[in-house]
Amino acid sequence: MLNDTQQSEGSLRRKRSRQREKVLDIVRSTKSHPTADWVFHEVRKELPNISLATVYRNLNLLAESGEISEVICDGQLRFDANKEEHFHFICKSCKGIFDIDEARVTPDFKLPRGYVVQDLRIDFYGICPACQTQRS
Repeated sequence: MLNDTQQSEGSLRRKRSRQREKVLDIVRSTKSHPTADWVFHEVRKELPNISLATVYRNLNLLAESGEISEVICDGQLRFDANKEEHFHFICKSCKGIFDIDEARVTPDFKLPRGYVVQDLRIDFYGICPACQTQRS
């Protein structure tokens, strides 16, 4: 059983804070699927005293609450605020992550009997149009 102090500390962690709102605003402001370090540098422009640990903690809380999602690219954790159903295209050349909204799993897609899908992640890998142009 939690005592009153433990309960209030837990609820304080979940309450909105100026720092958490700024972290969320920064992640929402870009489609680049930023790293925690990038978010940290952007947030510091407006909140110069924020620590990297605070940014990480808030990114984790936002991901746990479902307000943002985590994307792994080249072993690096990145964040995505796009809550619409979509897939990712990861460029092997520039390491950019691009949202692919048009791709859909068709209704006739079936898993073997007994499997229960709780989440779906499909990533496409290749060369993005900009990198293809550079190579030409």
